[in-house]
Amino acid sequence: MHNDPIVTPSRAQRPNGEPTNADEAALQAKYGDKLKLADYAAYRRLVGTLPPEEQAWERVLEAQLGNFYFPWHVSERLAGTENAWAFVRDDPALPRALLIGDSISRGYTLAARKALAGKVNLHRAPANCGPTQMGLDNIEVWLGDGRWDLIHFNFGIHDRRTDPAVYAANLETLVARLRRTGARLVWARTTPAPPPGDLEIFTAEECDRVNRVADEVMRKHGIPLDDLHAGILPHLAEMQNPNDVHFKEAGYAFMGRLVAHAILDALKEAPVE
Repeated sequence: MHNDPIVTPSRAQRPNGEPTNADEAALQAKYGDKLKLADYAAYRRLVGTLPPEEQAWERVLEAQLGNFYFPWHVSERLAGTENAWAFVRDDPALPRALLIGDSISRGYTLAARKALAGKVNLHRAPANCGPTQMGLDNIEVWLGDGRWDLIHFNFGIHDRRTDPAVYAANLETLVARLRRTGARLVWARTTPAPPPGDLEIFTAEECDRVNRVADEVMRKHGIPLDDLHAGILPHLAEMQNPNDVHFKEAGYAFMGRLVAHAILDALKEAPVE
């Protein structure tokens, strides 16, 4: 849940001091102390060695990931660590599926991709997809130019303060656009809020409300539900971070398997072991 506006950090927030050139100033203005010029330069050199289609993907990521996730992505690329936004080279013999969702979706992407290896080419949208309004603004970029056999999607936690009528209308517009792709659609029900604590950023009441609104829209259009809410609910104590909407690795691994099952069921493929 990181879609905060980009702000220019104060000098006190810059441990490396004031910028020494225009490139460094621009980078600090955009990312603060999260991304050093030397690391960004190393990342650009790395990207320059990639095939054209992978370079194009990295340009989309830079434009879409924002000041929270892009520095993280750069660090992982330089370390050689795979993340949810790794470029997916399709096996043309397999169906193509797209995940659209926020940071919860990002968390289970790799586990779902592992479970679907050899069965489905699993991509994800190049962003933390946030609220439905962000989806309306960016859906064309997220869909790209390729053909999708299935799209597994969710907007929920970031719409907890959206007026229910607006949320429903936005979902209607997004469903209409996704249907024009010809892909099979699967809606992921929004995962539970943590038990009440000192930092209650997402309440059970808000979670129930977004799920009720979305359930009605998906029922109207005959879109099957991947009920991640019900699936993870009995396991919150051991799988969800304390006082946090996000999950431990075990939780994401568990949900990744649920997502893989839902995708294969919708595609009528063989079940996941």
